[in-house]
Amino acid sequence: MSQYFDELETRSAEARAEALARDLPLQVARAQALPGYRDHLSGVDPARVIRVEDLAALPVLRKSDLSREQRANAPFGGLAARAPGAFAHVFQSPGPIYEPGSTDHDWWRMGRFLAACGIGKGDIIQNCFGYHLTPAGMIFENGARAVGAAVLPAGTGQTELQARAAHDIGVTAYAGTPDYLKVILDKADELGLALKITRAAVGGGALFPSLRQEYADRGIVCRECYATADLGNIAYESAAMEGLIVDEGVVVEIVTPGTGNPVAPGEVGEVVVTTLNPDYPLIRFATGDLSAQMEGTSPCGRTNIRIKGWMGRADQTTKIKGMFVRPEQVADLVARHDEIARVRVVATREGEMDVMTVQIESSEGGDEAIYARSVADALKLKGRIEIVPKGALPNDGKVIEDRRSYD
Repeated sequence: MSQYFDELETRSAEARAEALARDLPLQVARAQALPGYRDHLSGVDPARVIRVEDLAALPVLRKSDLSREQRANAPFGGLAARAPGAFAHVFQSPGPIYEPGSTDHDWWRMGRFLAACGIGKGDIIQNCFGYHLTPAGMIFENGARAVGAAVLPAGTGQTELQARAAHDIGVTAYAGTPDYLKVILDKADELGLALKITRAAVGGGALFPSLRQEYADRGIVCRECYATADLGNIAYESAAMEGLIVDEGVVVEIVTPGTGNPVAPGEVGEVVVTTLNPDYPLIRFATGDLSAQMEGTSPCGRTNIRIKGWMGRADQTTKIKGMFVRPEQVADLVARHDEIARVRVVATREGEMDVMTVQIESSEGGDEAIYARSVADALKLKGRIEIVPKGALPNDGKVIEDRRSYD
């Protein structure tokens, strides 16, 4: 099997620029024709947007804009080129934010990443991304179809059953968050089950070097991608293991956080993405993630630009156990209890697993069990509860603290 998904990955810079000069004006024009973009892109001449640099003159589209437009024009805010019933799927992500999905060939462009992982015909992928409401499970399933692999639609949970299924079926590859594979492997060891997994395609959380090495010691090649529910695949790792290669179906800019102004090459900034998907043409969509462009191209032969990968958040929003925890969710938690003065969500790592601790500053002590239910409801994750006296938490405006090391 070829290491490349298609010829677009290895085209020259000139050929890529020529294609962008053709496709980018068409995409901007498509967006302008949609009701959700009429004010946002008012006065923009699509014919003048032919290079990445030309995008800097256009406004940035943020999650808050998306949420506002969706409230006014449910479910997609007038930003999708198809009616909701014309899509194969409609998803709901925390916020809530609604995203469309299709079963068209490699609609989310995940096939390119799976091919770079060496996954293809004859493989069986244990897909441990969620299938309920959120799109990650279907994103990877769509990619698996694009490379001709079979799928065990496992989702999360029921780890013993997952380990047995992996053994009985002869699963050869894993897709899911970086740390959940270890849970399955450890359970298989406990049950005395030999597994055939040799490749792992991961996302939705940080792939720590120690965890990657543990998988390598087990004979499993683990590579990561950078994707979102709104945009699909943005960038991915190859065998060169030098940064993340930007996908051919998106245009990536690195800008000063909170602005749309590009940073100097190599500087850290916010990732802003324009997708070339005609069904859902997001133009200059701000991800809230930090990264930086790398010099040169990958030694693997793919010629698109590279980014350094996820380097934190432009705001305090933090991904824990594969789910984003946002400051507004923490504010909702505080509002549920009159006696709570402050809350701080702390993300740490224990035994290669994410741990969320919720520190609650309460004037009346409070009941841990009650707070635990509120945390699960407001943050959509379970966590440890620490009740601290009033005045114990720093008055520094921080409500989410990430103490995990990414070195």
